[in-house]
Amino acid sequence: MSIYEYVGNPHAHTSYSDGAGLHAQVAEAAARAGLDFVIVTDHNLWVDGVEGYYGRVLLLVGEEIHDVRRRPQGSHLLAYRTGGELAPRASNPQALVDEVNRRGGFCYLAHPFELGSSVHRQLSHVLPGEDGTFPWRDWDVEGYTGIELWNYMSEFKGLLRNRMAALVHAYWPSAGIRGPYRAALQKWDELLAEGREIAVIGGADAHGKAYSLGPVTREVFPYEHLFRCVNTHVLTSRPFIGDPAYDRALIYEGLRAGRTWVGYDLPDSTAGFRFRAHSGANEALMGGALVRTGAVVLEVQMPKPADTRLLRQGKVVARSQGRYLKYTTAVPGPYRVEVYRRYRLQRRGWIFSSPIYVK
Repeated sequence: MSIYEYVGNPHAHTSYSDGAGLHAQVAEAAARAGLDFVIVTDHNLWVDGVEGYYGRVLLLVGEEIHDVRRRPQGSHLLAYRTGGELAPRASNPQALVDEVNRRGGFCYLAHPFELGSSVHRQLSHVLPGEDGTFPWRDWDVEGYTGIELWNYMSEFKGLLRNRMAALVHAYWPSAGIRGPYRAALQKWDELLAEGREIAVIGGADAHGKAYSLGPVTREVFPYEHLFRCVNTHVLTSRPFIGDPAYDRALIYEGLRAGRTWVGYDLPDSTAGFRFRAHSGANEALMGGALVRTGAVVLEVQMPKPADTRLLRQGKVVARSQGRYLKYTTAVPGPYRVEVYRRYRLQRRGWIFSSPIYVK
């Protein structure tokens, strides 16, 4: 079976909501960053007529939906392939997810865990009583495809512990960016242990806006910078052909199926990572289910040597420090991969794969 890999960012905003750039500018920044696709997800707004190729980058339109009247704020949903506006459904998260699915779309929970900061509250001008965080609050909801495991801007705003930290990280963000929140990884494993199939994506949450802290004004961060950092890699069964509708279907098929991994591409590109399993003649890639016919062999291939961990329901079952990991088992369950590398003297999360479900 031929496999093709495409890298993109599924969470960005334009000036149609609270971003700074127009769709063409977002696509141009994605092209400079080397992405194949980018999905604009403006808040409670689905923009028609802008999808298509901008140079080499395929720009698609989704929506980040939330109830603006909710207090405290939270439960933002990234909806894809819906073909229209769904914000009026935001007050009931389960009804919203059901409507996304009814329309033939799919959805991921945006930035499910966030850390607040007094500095971020000042910069964001949140309402009295709000803490500037927007975690997912409705964990009883069912029917979503997965979670946004690593949101770059969510992690960044959690670094703003005081004014000095805000200035340092605004100019040297890579000093603090480490990986998904531990709470997000733990919740993911809890959901998998319940028997749910939960895929993962990573997003920039790019806005391209400038913020002022006293006399200092800085764009935090340009679209292009964010598109070089935390991205989502998608595997497809067929290659792009340059037709927007055809290629759009391939990307959405991969995102819906969970043939994805979250890659921190700034230290080193995560392109070329592979996670597969086989049992007899049966095979599966990440996002897929593998029916056992005997022993199961799980194999992980890294682009470069790294600290690679194979996990089942939150427990490490195999580990490698090289470019290859192989593990044989007869135990069913969801298996996923975490990969770490050192960058600027610190251990950083590098790759987080969607699971393979061994039946």
